[in-house]
Parts: sequence; C-alpha cells; structure tokens
Amino acid sequence: MQNGIAWLIRGIEILMVFLLGGMAVMVFTNVVLRYGFNTGITFSEEAARYFFVWLTFIGAVIAFRENAHLGVESFVRLFGRSGRLVLMLATNLVIILCMAVLFWGTWKQAPINASMKAAVTGMPMIWIFGITFFTSVGIGLIALLRIVRIVTGQVTEEEIATFAGEFDETAHVGRAE
Repeated sequence: MQNGIAWLIRGIEILMVFLLGGMAVMVFTNVVLRYGFNTGITFSEEAARYFFVWLTFIGAVIAFRENAHLGVESFVRLFGRSGRLVLMLATNLVIILCMAVLFWGTWKQAPINASMKAAVTGMPMIWIFGITFFTSVGIGLIALLRIVRIVTGQVTEEEIATFAGEFDETAHVGRAE
C-alpha cells in the first residue's frame, strides 16, 4: 500500500514538473516571439494561466501531505502530547469539513463551468475549475487517514513534533522514504 502511495505521489510530482516546465516554455516563447518577431502564440497566455491554476491546486495536496501549510504552532506548543493529539484531531476534522464545502461548491458550479468555454482555447471551463475536485478529495483523504491514525493510536512522536513545529526537517534530508 505504501509503495503504491509513493508511486502516486511521485507521479503527481512529475505532473507538477511538466506543468511548471510547460508554463515556463510557453511564457518564454511568447515573450521572444512578441519582442523579437512582433508575433505570438495566441493560446499560450491562457494555457499558462490554466497550468498555474492546476499547479497551485495540485501542489496544495502535496504540501498538505508534507505538513507544509501554515499553522499556529506557537499555540500547539503550549500543550502536552494528549493536547496536541486533540488539536491534531480537531484540525483534521475542520479540514475535512472545509474540503467537503469545497467539493460541494465545485459540484454545484460544475454544470455552469461545463457550459462555459475559455476565450481563446475554447476549452470547457470545468477543466480549469474542476481541479478543485482533485484537491478536495486528495486533502480530504489525507486528513481522514490522519484521523484514523490518531484514533487508533498509530501517530508517531515525529508526526506530533512536526504538527507542533518542533521537528527539524534538515536532520532528515536525504533519507529514504
């Protein structure tokens, strides 16, 4: 199971590399064509914006998995182990609620977005805004798995320290996952 998740995360990271690379190539090429040859690629500006949106929302899932989002760690540090576990549980419950709202909002907006077309590419806008389905499900599943680990007592001291902002990540650079 862990091997499959690792492959999935690696695939998502590779997709992010392609999105960032594609965005950079499109913008750079368009700048060169505009200033050097007084022409340009019409769809590249719009496509680069969409790549950026996808990159941001896909990256949010990876950042959540790695505990890289902002947190109020100074408050969490005031508590002992039990208090930190309660805060971890409460935080992940709130996150699931937020992701349910995000999913529901995207679901309600989907018919409208499916009928609207992008100005230049003509792509249905659901392909742009629908990325929030991926984000809400991805972050929601990670939060749900964290809740299961908290309730079943499988949370490690390292995870609790990371949640409290006390884990020194530089000590583990280069370790095999």
